[in-house]
Amino acid sequence: MTTRTTRTTSTTLSAGQVALIIGAGGGIGRGIALRFAQEGAAVALHCRTEVAATRELAREIGERAVVLPGADLTVEGECRRLVREAAEWGARWGGRPGEARLTALVNNAGVQPVQPLPSMTAADWRAVVDTNLTSVFACTQAAAEVMRERGGTITHIASVEAVTPAPGHAHYCVSKAAVVMHARAAAQEYGPFGIRVNTVSPGLIDREGLAEAWPEGVRRWREAVAVGRLGRPEDVGDACVFLASPLASWITGHDLVVDGGVSARPTW
Repeated sequence: MTTRTTRTTSTTLSAGQVALIIGAGGGIGRGIALRFAQEGAAVALHCRTEVAATRELAREIGERAVVLPGADLTVEGECRRLVREAAEWGARWGGRPGEARLTALVNNAGVQPVQPLPSMTAADWRAVVDTNLTSVFACTQAAAEVMRERGGTITHIASVEAVTPAPGHAHYCVSKAAVVMHARAAAQEYGPFGIRVNTVSPGLIDREGLAEAWPEGVRRWREAVAVGRLGRPEDVGDACVFLASPLASWITGHDLVVDGGVSARPTW
């Protein structure tokens, strides 16, 4: 029997939340989606390639989940179509009958190739920036059009690398720094409509096989992190749920760092 993870009552989120989780097929996206579902939200799960894993996640959550596969987030029209489909599905979970409904968006899509900056091509650069940044712009704009009458929350997944560059990650670091600034700008312009926009910047989040694939990096992280462990997908999910909840009703334009204290480590 499949274990259901959706609770019947919400402990943090307000009732009737409908959340679109972009990039729900990966580890962090799964953790975010599960935490929203556990707090009573209906969740629309976007994925591009991890379709089987996302469908299994939807089965685990139950009837308050739908899979929306295939949207190419480097294409503006695809972003708008995805948001529209999520909002139309969300109409069944509250609000006026038949009214498109979307109360929360989490922009979690991202790629992180390792390429030295001197040999990087413009095409390499655009592939990362379009996925990590342009998709945030397009999905946010589309979601805000749905939310502007009744308000809502938008959370971008950035990274600690937005402020701390890493070798071979120039395009990734720049895209995530821009994501943080996009949220601050969007918070100003969408605030009058009751839409709050924030970012969550994770540190190193554990996943299956990471310690074997990158033993030196995992070792260095464990030595540096204040709380003595790598992050978990649910740590990021907790931050996203908090920012989407009434507990954060006066928080917008903020970057919430979730890194176990690595950023507090002296660098000299």
